[in-house]
Amino acid sequence: MRWANAFVELNKSSHNRRIFDCGRDEPTDFLRTKALRHMQAGISRTMVLPEEGISADSKTGICAYYTITPSLIESADLPQREARKLPRYPIPVFLIAQLAVHCELHGKGLGKVTLYRAVHRLCQISEHLPAYAIVVDALDNAVEGFYAKFGFQFLCVHQNRKRLFLSMKTALELCGFAL
Repeated sequence: MRWANAFVELNKSSHNRRIFDCGRDEPTDFLRTKALRHMQAGISRTMVLPEEGISADSKTGICAYYTITPSLIESADLPQREARKLPRYPIPVFLIAQLAVHCELHGKGLGKVTLYRAVHRLCQISEHLPAYAIVVDALDNAVEGFYAKFGFQFLCVHQNRKRLFLSMKTALELCGFAL
């Protein structure tokens, strides 16, 4: 399985969602059954990295994907040194709601590439729609460790998952955007 050069928006007629499997039920099921509905409802945007070439059904497989959406966090959930600088009402953030790599491509660095593309896209969006941070909800300790390697820090427990954050200022610096 070889991947194409660029992430593109998920498209029902171009991408074969049925054959995607990242080895975890929740992100696999999300891409197969919910991502398009959420996009149509205006809830989120899912970007996919297509497989190089087209299959027999004239659709391309998906090597990796990420889903992003605006969200809010309570300033009280932030570390005190951060929270004291902010108003006491909900703070706008970007949420990387899903991020997954096809199981055939695990261990090839594609998770890092996918995360970088998601963060870079959010940096671009922040030029028009500001947000304080990027947040993710870690499925388990392994996922938490993955994000921690890239500077995400513990924020709070949200719906029985560890919510991690990366300040937008740090994200912009990592992506080379002028501050």
